[in-house]
Amino acid sequence: MAETHNYVSGEWIESESGETAQSRNPADPSEVVGTVQSSTAADTRRAIAAADEAAEEWGATPGPERGAILRETGTILADRKASIVETLVREEGKTRSEAGGEVQRAIDIFHYYAGKASDIGGEGKESSARDATLSVRQEPVGVVAAITPWNYPIAIPAWKVAPALAAGNTVVLKPATVAGVTGAKLVEALDDAGLPDGVLNFVTGSGSVVGSVLTTDERVDAVSFTGSESVGDTVYQAAAEDQKRVQLEMGGKNPTVVAADADIDEAVDIVGSGAFGVTGQACTACSRAVVHESVYEDFVAGIAEYADALDIGAGMTDPDMGPQVTQSELDGTLEYIDIAQSEGARLVTGGGRPTGEPYEDGYFVEPTVFADVDPDMRIAQEEVFGPVLSVIPVDGFESALDVANGVEQGLSASIVTDDLRKAHRFVDEAEAGVVKTNEKTTGLELHVPFGGMKASSSETYREQGDAGLDFYTLSKTVYLNY
Repeated sequence: MAETHNYVSGEWIESESGETAQSRNPADPSEVVGTVQSSTAADTRRAIAAADEAAEEWGATPGPERGAILRETGTILADRKASIVETLVREEGKTRSEAGGEVQRAIDIFHYYAGKASDIGGEGKESSARDATLSVRQEPVGVVAAITPWNYPIAIPAWKVAPALAAGNTVVLKPATVAGVTGAKLVEALDDAGLPDGVLNFVTGSGSVVGSVLTTDERVDAVSFTGSESVGDTVYQAAAEDQKRVQLEMGGKNPTVVAADADIDEAVDIVGSGAFGVTGQACTACSRAVVHESVYEDFVAGIAEYADALDIGAGMTDPDMGPQVTQSELDGTLEYIDIAQSEGARLVTGGGRPTGEPYEDGYFVEPTVFADVDPDMRIAQEEVFGPVLSVIPVDGFESALDVANGVEQGLSASIVTDDLRKAHRFVDEAEAGVVKTNEKTTGLELHVPFGGMKASSSETYREQGDAGLDFYTLSKTVYLNY
């Protein structure tokens, strides 16, 4: 069992509260993976003070020197990949393959921003005056609070922390408590890579305590949050009190449109992997299949067969689908399944917990498919953070677009079609920050911007790629008359 401490000013320390919370294996909750600190407001303020004290020196550190530390961090993560994968599987519930992909993502992100650190600085502009130069410099924002969720416990911290550090900011990282042990593995790698004391600080605890201080303390200059829409709204309002820079990425109700001309086998694979991969616990998971009536029955039969064939089990055995992360997440999914049935949706497959000895104690749920779903049903409007797919029939491309866009969120959307005109129209008219053709809604390459529209995002700054650096830098225009 791992005993995880807070990391402040380069030291691993216990919380002033003297209390800890347990992280348990969702496939076998009797197994305690580790403990994390139940931090106080004072603990959080100490971490902020450390980041504030280190900010000036780290901001003045040359970009290539910062990049060298990030590069070494990626190398250390790669050396420890097998161990981190095992921790992630046992703590969050992903399958081995899924966890391996996530850890590799973190490695790649640190190597990517290691190179970018040398390019940050600014650009020259032509002055309208003689004997003068004009330039725009990029400077760090200052102290950044990064608040991250449990569903990607190393990748999401990586894509917040790496660009923040590359740009010369100091960071206080607050991970989700249920995945705090995995988050600490990232901090350990940065520490061992030689990151100066106070540049990164790590505090675990409740959002109502730790998160509240991070969003309101005047020494914090920017807040980057990934999580639920309700919490994100609270973060935004609190941070806006003293005009902090804020970046929010929240939930999605992501559609895949299956056009009349689609290859049904291909559509089933695309929707199935998008809906049931990582147990549906992704903000970009496909939760709505919007299917043309001419291929509707064939698609429903195919996706039901796909779901029924999935192997469910503990992530360490590398099945097709693991458990949900906690009892409360499982309860929430089962509640939505009940709601869908009460609203009149037709349960095609799944709908409950798998039976048998391997599933008795873990937070397992069957991959579930509902058909004949009305677009106005709650199951078609509200995010279900689990492996539940709603199949909605439509009579044409226009109605498919209306249904796809007819929700409050706008994170990811895809279409399966062989018609180039439909593909281009969907790209033009889909109200989502990520739009794909003949691909699943989940997954994004690390060198392109990621973010949503409407209620899925603050629509202020994007994450990842070059755009991921924009949030962490301020522009200074410099006139030099010589």
